Amino acid sequence: MTRVAPSLADLTSSQVRDRLRGRTLVWPIGATEQHGPHLPLSVDSVLAEEFAAEIAAELDGFTVPVQSIGARSLPQSGGGLSFPGTVYVGGETLIRFLAETLRSLAGLPFARLIVVNGHYENEPFIFEALDQIRQQGDFGHREVIAFSWWSMVQDSWLAAEVGDFPGWHAEHAGLTETSLMLHLRPDLVTDTRLDHDRPPRSGVYLHPIDLAQTTNHGILSSTSGSSADLGEKLFRHVIAESVAMVREGEGLLFARTRPDRRWRAKVSEGRQS
Repeated sequence: MTRVAPSLADLTSSQVRDRLRGRTLVWPIGATEQHGPHLPLSVDSVLAEEFAAEIAAELDGFTVPVQSIGARSLPQSGGGLSFPGTVYVGGETLIRFLAETLRSLAGLPFARLIVVNGHYENEPFIFEALDQIRQQGDFGHREVIAFSWWSMVQDSWLAAEVGDFPGWHAEHAGLTETSLMLHLRPDLVTDTRLDHDRPPRSGVYLHPIDLAQTTNHGILSSTSGSSADLGEKLFRHVIAESVAMVREGEGLLFARTRPDRRWRAKVSEGRQS
């Protein structure tokens, strides 16, 4: 299981400024939507929250409470609203909500904000909201890094551990999400294991759509081979890649002149002991 990182929400108002000054904030953003007959509606939020907690623990940071309402899936990416249980907001509303939340967070004295996304359709809206706040100058020179957890998975890892892979656009309720949930929250996973042998193409919109062809009860690809062991390997791989990217400052202007001093101090202490 993941380590428990302190949460912004557990601080008192009088503690916030001193505790957050110069620290890292990690905000998980997920969704509440159908994930077939074997996974709960909370998959995207659970995974984002678990990844965020571990990343925050690695970086000695704080988490922000998970945002569990996101953009809806489209008919060809999980069946859209054809299966009950999905709770969502429209794209314009989501951008506005995220932007206003980011603006309020920007008033806190953190040094770095990391946004971890767990829902495929959220990504463009998160990036748009971040860029609006950046253009308004609310972040100043502070570091902001946002990514979807699957963006951290190396192709070489997939080739070695998964083999034939349909693409992340089709990994809805499939092998990786099922394995991660078996590792992190097995209590929420049923024994049903369905496959869909014709994953949809990426970047195609269809109307009217034949759900019997595009999904198998809301599953877009295969669940065969899913296991808690594979889920643990994937989880550790994503954490290692995420933390390395943050620490090395890939693409960040100030990466070489303003490194993560807290991490470097720990490394120095370890070498001296």
